[in-house]
Amino acid sequence: MKNSVADILIEALPYIKRFSGKTIVVKYGGHAMVDENLKKDFANDITLLKYIGVNPVVVHGGGPQINKVLEAMGITSTFIRGMRYTDDETMDVVEMVLGGKVNKDIVSRINRQGGKAVGLTGKDGMLITAEKMTIYSQAEDNKPPEIIDPGMVGDVSHIDPDIIHTLTAKGFIPIIAPVGVGKNGETYNINADIVASKIASALNAERLMLVTDVDGVLDGDKKLISSVDASTIKQMINAGGIKGGMIPKVECALDALKNGVEKVHIINGKLPHAVLLELFTDSGIGTQVFVE
Repeated sequence: MKNSVADILIEALPYIKRFSGKTIVVKYGGHAMVDENLKKDFANDITLLKYIGVNPVVVHGGGPQINKVLEAMGITSTFIRGMRYTDDETMDVVEMVLGGKVNKDIVSRINRQGGKAVGLTGKDGMLITAEKMTIYSQAEDNKPPEIIDPGMVGDVSHIDPDIIHTLTAKGFIPIIAPVGVGKNGETYNINADIVASKIASALNAERLMLVTDVDGVLDGDKKLISSVDASTIKQMINAGGIKGGMIPKVECALDALKNGVEKVHIINGKLPHAVLLELFTDSGIGTQVFVE
């Protein structure tokens, strides 16, 4: 009888060799950021990646945590096309929660597992320069689309990866909150998927991993598609096979692939050690998207 533990290690070996010295950007979000056991698993996964020679860079979300603080303050959130309307008061909370509580909790957990994590926001070292996002309403018959003001919601205009290169070269793991700075010093709240995609492109990362609450991209029978090329993804969007919240995720994946990232993985973070299972097993657990 085969030793199952040994078999797993042997299966992982070629992937460990392949990714050693490479950069992998992980967008960390969803239930994996809430469940205590999953948070520990994620910290272990990221620490292990660094120990075996991979350079992980983590970009995190924090929507549920932001909601909790806003509700406690009596502030009601409004969403426009999936983006949280962010006035000055809300922006203060977003920056406090993402750059403070959530970011430092992730840093602390990784450090307790033996890693050397450092927390950043996009304002540190001018890492993320942002501009105000423009959102258009759906055009009606004989009427032009209306511009909707989302407040301090931003889009990435530039990534300066110098601070990331400096930290990774010295053995640190950057943990990045998706907050950017405008040309006049204003602070912007930015979607974490967008930030992760842009950072992966700027770093010429080997892989981008989007940790979500779904298994990945599903076919018409609701079965997981383990591997799919970018052109097929575009066809699925146009045909309505990909819809709702999955559309912006695959659009971020396509943007990263267009800008030099080799493959993008969309995985379910509710599975223990999801990051390791996707990277170091033959079958993986989610969907990998690539350019044919």
